[in-house]
Amino acid sequence: MGDAAGSMEPVPVLPSQMSREWAFGSLGGAGVRVAVVDSGIERGHPVVGEVQQAVAVADDGERVIEDDEGDLCGHGTACAGIIRSIAPQCELVSVRVLGAGYTGSGPALLRGLQWAVEEGCDVINMSLSTTKSKFAETLHELADRAYFQRTNIVASAHNMPVESYPWRFSSVISVGSHDREDPLTYFVNPAPPVEFFARGMGVDVAWLGGGTITATGNSFAAPHLSGIVALIRSAHRMLTPVQMKTVLAQTANNADADAGR
Repeated sequence: MGDAAGSMEPVPVLPSQMSREWAFGSLGGAGVRVAVVDSGIERGHPVVGEVQQAVAVADDGERVIEDDEGDLCGHGTACAGIIRSIAPQCELVSVRVLGAGYTGSGPALLRGLQWAVEEGCDVINMSLSTTKSKFAETLHELADRAYFQRTNIVASAHNMPVESYPWRFSSVISVGSHDREDPLTYFVNPAPPVEFFARGMGVDVAWLGGGTITATGNSFAAPHLSGIVALIRSAHRMLTPVQMKTVLAQTANNADADAGR
């Protein structure tokens, strides 16, 4: 029968003709908590703006503590700046699982994701993955838990053709990159496992020291879609994860015109 508590939550009815105006609404991400599981976020960065909460996984890979160090390599700040540019009213939560030089561990990644899921964040951006299969089962369990509580995990596909996680899980919104300049241009992929493509090539992104750089990679495509998901969640709070994927697919730039574009 499934979870009784979850079955009591209202499920919205999607319109037969779906437009971006309906999907995005006008709230700009207000009321939506977006967790950036990454290398931290530089506080006070002019592109990013306010960071509502910042935590880090301690060196023991178990404790989650307040983060006083901020971003140690720039990657998380870049992702946060993209999200904030698309959904300016969202709340940003920094979950630092990477250190200087992009160093990190599987246990830290798992603990950071677990914390974000247990905190009930609405959207979790994961512009990182692991190729180690020994972590796959736990990652899958966490992704499923997020799915069942209506938390949207948006994860970048690996930049190389290797088996990695969590982007390959069906409970996750997986993203690769395209080279179009419009940050709101995204495509649905008719031949998964990558489900969507968003801007990720030649992107001006926030970086350490209050500056910017130009960067390329699926890492920067994921936060573009996370920002779009935040817009949709803000306008339609009770969408289920499968409905979210439906909305994204039907409002993608390559969606059939008869679907309401």
